[in-house]
Amino acid sequence: MPTSPHPTLPHPSRIPRPAHTPDALRAALARLAPARLDEMQATKDDAFAEAVEWRSLTPVQSWILTWAREIEIARRPALSARYAQAKAHLEDPDPLMAKEALEELSAVLNEATRDART
Repeated sequence: MPTSPHPTLPHPSRIPRPAHTPDALRAALARLAPARLDEMQATKDDAFAEAVEWRSLTPVQSWILTWAREIEIARRPALSARYAQAKAHLEDPDPLMAKEALEELSAVLNEATRDART
């Protein structure tokens, strides 16, 4: 009987959509894509610094939505596959293929953003 390479990790689609808080988003990312935690922290630091500089919560809200979208993609295998496929063809030498990849990438990001907001 075949075994999963990560038997203790749940299937990504079984990870519930996290709350829109830094701690909940970080916990979800730690389960889905732990290699991206440093990237998340760096962008969080930047967002909080901008919030102080701008005297606005807009950078923090943007950071939360960005990572909620990234987690939405990571937790849904079909959406993640579409995202990876589109990114792989963005620089295709065939302009039509590159355009289609850009349109698909945009559609994936829009879907993930919409669903992350619900």
